[in-house]
Amino acid sequence: MSRLIAILALVFSAVTAQAEVNIQDVESPGGFKAWLVEEPSIPFVSIELSFRGGASLDAPGKRGATNLMVALLEEGAGDLDAQGFTQAAEGMAAQFEYDVSDDVLTVSARILTENRDEAVALLRESLINPRFDPDAIERVRAQVLSSIRSDLRDPDSISSVTWDKMVFGDHPYGSAYDGTVESVSALTREDIQAAHKATMAKDRVFVAAAGDISAEELGALMDTLLSDLPDTGAPQPEDVQVQTKAGVTVVPFETPQSVAIFGHEGIARDDPDFFAAYVMNVVLGGGGFEARLMNEVREKRGLTYGVYSYLVPKEHAALYLGRVASANNRIAEAVDVIRDVWTGVAEQGVTQDELDRAKTYLTGGYPLRFDGNGRIAGILVGMQLEGLSPDYVNTRNASIEAVTLEDVKRVAARILKPEALHFVVVGQPEGLETTLGQ
Repeated sequence: MSRLIAILALVFSAVTAQAEVNIQDVESPGGFKAWLVEEPSIPFVSIELSFRGGASLDAPGKRGATNLMVALLEEGAGDLDAQGFTQAAEGMAAQFEYDVSDDVLTVSARILTENRDEAVALLRESLINPRFDPDAIERVRAQVLSSIRSDLRDPDSISSVTWDKMVFGDHPYGSAYDGTVESVSALTREDIQAAHKATMAKDRVFVAAAGDISAEELGALMDTLLSDLPDTGAPQPEDVQVQTKAGVTVVPFETPQSVAIFGHEGIARDDPDFFAAYVMNVVLGGGGFEARLMNEVREKRGLTYGVYSYLVPKEHAALYLGRVASANNRIAEAVDVIRDVWTGVAEQGVTQDELDRAKTYLTGGYPLRFDGNGRIAGILVGMQLEGLSPDYVNTRNASIEAVTLEDVKRVAARILKPEALHFVVVGQPEGLETTLGQ
């Protein structure tokens, strides 16, 4: 493992300074497609696989099945049990990571060139032939249940679960993707196998690679990894129209500090106004200490250590959310100030100085995201999922610079909805009570 870590340390200097990222479109003999950034100077490649759908494809009554399944992919495959699989990967200095969210199941691999064929064969086994051994299932189930029980005592988790249930109801987004104590406890090996077939299929996979691999080699690698997956997986869930009303939902919880999640409907990633909204959000709450929310709630009034807002363009719904935490006797004031700032930007837009600083904030740090093969591969596969074109990495900053003050004012009036701004507050907030439901 130490050899791979040493090579990773070299990647930053080899890749970061590139003025442009040259992305190749690759198609395998078997018809799989990928984006590739070829960098042969270091004998190492990162491969990113993303399967659209993720935990939202859980079967009815089987919440948490996909999350548990993904956690088991490295717990034995083919002829290797969990220990054997780990030892084989370490012996090749290969790193595999498996993750899942509401919308995406992701597999990440870091492989040395000299061990590429053997490492790909091992990775393939985890994708195609995971063992799901009973002892591994129970061990990982216990870990998941421990995490779920911990979340039941965490105000941030409680606020998120309450918000999602309020907004999304029975849609998969309406519950935590790791499931409940009851649902996870009831999952069988057959449920886990079904989740594997439902989520990891050819019709929803996106591939990206960066590093020491040619287009021809990547094509052959994709056929090796993916050809034996099911042709199709489970159908995607329906889209959801987010509907909220201004108000507060209080969830009583014994804690000296209340936490709140707030927001309403957002904007889709493919909306023509997305860049203007993205820039506007930096001014409102996404720009750290330069943002209006931070300035008004923390700097001027000392009501919190941190408050922020963020756009959440999910696959089947779009949200505009924010978070804040404050002492129980001050959270009501924080809520009032956030409402005022939200309304002010909606009605008046932002200043030219704020716009200029937001653009500098967004464009200046963007090249630093490409600080290694792993980050590049992850960005490329994310771009594919969002329907972006390969030239996005080289035109993105120009699109931000093109946003005008009039664009921000128009978009602020369009997407900021004070009449729909709802707060879910978890704690013992003084001066706040539930005023409206959804």
